[in-house]
Amino acid sequence: MNDGACHPSDIVEALARRPVLVTGGASFIGSHLVDALVSVGARIRVVDDLSSGKLANIRRHIDSGAIEFVRADLLDPTVAAESAAGIHTVFHLAANHGGRGYVDLHQADCGTNLLLDGTVFRACRLAGVEKVVYASSGCVYPNHLQTDAAERLFLSEDQDGPPYDADNMYGWAKLMGELTLRAFRQDHGLKSVSCRYFTVYGPRGHENHAVMAMIARAFIRQDPFEVWGSGRQVRNWTFVSDIVDGTLRAAASIDDSSAINLGTRERIRVIDAACQVLRQIGHQPDIRVRHDMPTGPMNRVADPSLAERMLGWTPQIRFRDGLRRTIEWYLRTHRRDEVSARLPRLLTER
Repeated sequence: MNDGACHPSDIVEALARRPVLVTGGASFIGSHLVDALVSVGARIRVVDDLSSGKLANIRRHIDSGAIEFVRADLLDPTVAAESAAGIHTVFHLAANHGGRGYVDLHQADCGTNLLLDGTVFRACRLAGVEKVVYASSGCVYPNHLQTDAAERLFLSEDQDGPPYDADNMYGWAKLMGELTLRAFRQDHGLKSVSCRYFTVYGPRGHENHAVMAMIARAFIRQDPFEVWGSGRQVRNWTFVSDIVDGTLRAAASIDDSSAINLGTRERIRVIDAACQVLRQIGHQPDIRVRHDMPTGPMNRVADPSLAERMLGWTPQIRFRDGLRRTIEWYLRTHRRDEVSARLPRLLTER
């Protein structure tokens, strides 16, 4: 790990003209990462099975010839091997994932990430890939630390365990992915970094994530307006452009298999986020809390001190501003009748 701030020139030097692979590159975060990699001049291969990603997210790059796109399933070892061939840096974002409405209700599906990650990492080693940049999650942190919403808690990288107590199968798979990369570094010299994303939102996001679900409910004028859980759960929502910036900085600076938090310090209750959404959209419904629905931990907020010190990374987008950008995108790209018809399924499916 380099002890010093990463500058934009470092990112360009690390990635310009380099052959890179983005797994899951047609997804929400993946497609924004592809946008950034195109801008720095990387030679990009995207592999995505489109189970949740959308080709429209990267269509302009395909049409311009800026990227190579392969629709395939990386669970197939042959696909993984072919995808990693000739690649310098792999950004591994492919996963069976979603927001709280998905990960709580699809445990077996999330368990496939254990096989997916192992298959991709093995292919990277055999292909001689220089570095793996792994999209991990705040879900690796122990649940027992996150039970008191009144505590002013900021999770730091040294609190991941033991004792390990990750958040459902999705969190355990991400934790095992990190530990696997550490073993590959120790045994085979494969360089890597794990970026722990905290509650990412922004344009191209999916309604099974809380902020997007709130926007969708307000957009269709749901009344009563539903908030899952008590609404007292505390989160730190991080805008997608800040996540991409932190990921690129980590790719340029860290190679010792360390994990690093990418999340803001803004502590926001779910009910307060919902009220901000309603104000910005101009909807004034009754609010009904749903204690019977998936809620996740009561208190999950990142301590980004390590990223600030090691990467020079500081989130640039405050929640109110990122929310405005996301709402503007959603209203511009969605139809109320279509969202209304599909929302019950979107809230819990990919």
